[in-house]
Amino acid sequence: MSTAPDDDVKEENIVSPRLALLLAAAMFVLVVDTSLMNVSISAVIKDLHTTASGVQSAIALEALVSAAFILINSKMGDLMGRKRAYVIGLLAYAVGALAMTVAQSLTAIIIFWAIIGGLGASLLLPAMQSLIHGNFKGPAQKRAYALVGASAAIAAAVGPLLGGFLTTYLSWRVGFGLEVVVILVVLSQIRLVKDVPYTGPRQIDFVGAVLSVAGMGGVVLGILVWQEGGDYVGLLIGIGAVTLVALAFWLVRRKRRGKPTLLDPDLFKHLNFRIGISQQTLQQITLGGAMIVLPLFLQMTLEYNAMQAGLSLAPLSLSMFGMAMLAGRKAGKRRPAHIVMAGFGLSTAGMAAIIPLVPSVDSGWYLVIPLLITGSGLGLLVSQLNNFTLAPTAEERVSEAAGVNSAGGSFGLSFGLAMAGGIMLWALALSFTHLTETSTVIPPAQQQQISAHLEHDAEVMSNTQLQQQIAGEPPAVEAEILAINTDARNRSLQVALLVPAIASLIGLGNSFRMLRLPDITPAADTEGVGLG
Repeated sequence: MSTAPDDDVKEENIVSPRLALLLAAAMFVLVVDTSLMNVSISAVIKDLHTTASGVQSAIALEALVSAAFILINSKMGDLMGRKRAYVIGLLAYAVGALAMTVAQSLTAIIIFWAIIGGLGASLLLPAMQSLIHGNFKGPAQKRAYALVGASAAIAAAVGPLLGGFLTTYLSWRVGFGLEVVVILVVLSQIRLVKDVPYTGPRQIDFVGAVLSVAGMGGVVLGILVWQEGGDYVGLLIGIGAVTLVALAFWLVRRKRRGKPTLLDPDLFKHLNFRIGISQQTLQQITLGGAMIVLPLFLQMTLEYNAMQAGLSLAPLSLSMFGMAMLAGRKAGKRRPAHIVMAGFGLSTAGMAAIIPLVPSVDSGWYLVIPLLITGSGLGLLVSQLNNFTLAPTAEERVSEAAGVNSAGGSFGLSFGLAMAGGIMLWALALSFTHLTETSTVIPPAQQQQISAHLEHDAEVMSNTQLQQQIAGEPPAVEAEILAINTDARNRSLQVALLVPAIASLIGLGNSFRMLRLPDITPAADTEGVGLG
């Protein structure tokens, strides 16, 4: 009997690293998933006979669903049990990944990968955070947070390379199949996870939940509808904006009445928190806009395969990972505001340098230095924004604040994806129509036909794809259409890159506000709490 405590200690020492690795594996799958889609766009378009805008919409919708439901699903996870929420989230994500291995249409991807998978992520992320906090103590807890955070960073860094390799030499479906395998391995060891009881209020703010989903959803869905040439765009965006304002009033009113709220509006009384959330959102808009436009440029303009596109994007992802790790360890006594300012300054300079290169380069090598600059800037932001945002938050509220932080980041990502994609297609249609109508080579009847087609079905397309569609046209007309496509496509990509560039520029301006704020020593240990 006297050896029982020693046995418990030995068992805990064995189980804790294994459990941390399993949690890290789940996080790796979550982060690498979107990278697989980004570098596989051209292969997905070809296999499913769909369009670039359709795939863009699916990617943006997945991020939107995760953002819109993360706050309410965090509460649902509290009520149903964190372990159960973790399992359901993993299963939903596995359903989305499995659907990608067999999908034969864009509709299947939207339903299973974007919606069901996005809902799974919104359950999984807050549950994972609670489980790490409850299953590890002391130094083991810090190591677990560090391992899971490092897993997310590594997935972001190697995702484009891994996705490019699998897509080029095997199939884009293989990567999603491997995700399913990893999730099944994680679920097979679920017995290692100890549930973490919830002792807070059991009531749910259903009105707040509906307003949050409708608000964020309305804004981004409006942009996606505009991207697809649909109607009622202004109405959808207007409803979303008004609903977000209504949410703010609702939360304040409910708080005054002493009733449970979806999130505590008092969190936003801290200027550090408000600016931190806005900076987090701008950082993700920058990343989302860049990661939807750059793969299209590489695959549609330069006609790279997925492997070549992944290699070309490696300077961005690897420098982001490396700088985040370096700045996190070497920041020393430097003020977070100065580091954030440098981060937005670098990302602004990097994106601004890429824009004039788009119409003039014929190789991804020309992008290496601008991508290194952009990635380094984003890495500096990753290293500082989480702690800056959560520093004023007390221990008992840090999990809720981290949920808001994650929701803001996910909303920014979906907004950046949707806005860059929508502006790109708008600019494409405008440029193609103008260049066609002013052409002296294309007959007037064809000019009207092309213009009418572009108004309703603008699409980013490589010259090889377009040449197959216009086969049979007179050589002079064919050459003119290809030249117009090249000019219009490059202009649209340049205009779309203004989205991440402007977001970074606004973040740089916001940094001056950060400089005027006093540095705050974290009221709680915030290491690892921004996993989403």
